[in-house]
Amino acid sequence: MKIMVGGTFDPLHDGHRRLLARSFELAGPDGRVIIGLSSDEFAGNKSHPVQPYAVRRAGIERFVRESGYVTPYEIEPLFDRFGSALDLDFDALVVSEETLPVAIEINRLRRERQKKKVDIHQITCVLAEDGRWISSTRIHRGEIDEHGRLTGG
Repeated sequence: MKIMVGGTFDPLHDGHRRLLARSFELAGPDGRVIIGLSSDEFAGNKSHPVQPYAVRRAGIERFVRESGYVTPYEIEPLFDRFGSALDLDFDALVVSEETLPVAIEINRLRRERQKKKVDIHQITCVLAEDGRWISSTRIHRGEIDEHGRLTGG
């Protein structure tokens, strides 16, 4: 299976790890995972500072290596919410509850382009100790760490 997943991945937190892990599980060892990583320009629209593309890319590569995944993968820059997902031939998108609307929009736009609909696999967001979603924004605010532990911020 050819799987697509995307994000800014900064900082790489447990929610991102779940998203990436599910992508590799679905693809299987004979599949392929395409990871869309927000370009520096596109990530600049965030409400908090974002590390450079190369740093974020290295973090993803380290996670994949340390997790022992053997599925081939590639990381491509995202210059908008869709990247190559509108035109590329692939089987499924892996998204979180937060990004499900983007996946639905991708399928709508694919249909307009006479491209086949892709499956959408939604993971549940990882909860922090306080029962709220782990998010990069909350981490940048100092509320929680990348594992969802409260930091008192």
